[in-house]
Amino acid sequence: MKENVIKDKSLLFAIRIVKLFKHLTETKKEFILSKQVLRSGTSVGAMVREAEHAESTVDFIHKMAIAQKEMNETLYWLELLTKTDYLSQEQFDNINNDALEIIKLITSIIKTAKSNHNKIN
Repeated sequence: MKENVIKDKSLLFAIRIVKLFKHLTETKKEFILSKQVLRSGTSVGAMVREAEHAESTVDFIHKMAIAQKEMNETLYWLELLTKTDYLSQEQFDNINNDALEIIKLITSIIKTAKSNHNKIN
């Protein structure tokens, strides 16, 4: 079976987000922002999975664009958690690097899918 890099990376990212949520709620006693980052951070992988079985190229592009938006929102919550001292700069840098890598992959996938779709139509 062919390796699916975005599928694997988005799942690993979701696992990190769940662990971050547990850390924030158990150690830092932060319950509002942590829930926001949990929702957006785990939905990236869910949308990637939905895109896997898209009904059309347009549907695939749409689902990947939602994953891109969710990752962008996740980046916002991570920045806010850092600026409000719930995350250290080192913690932020580590997870932010993964998030940026994933959003770049998603952006590249969307561009390629749009280009391929335009060549056919």
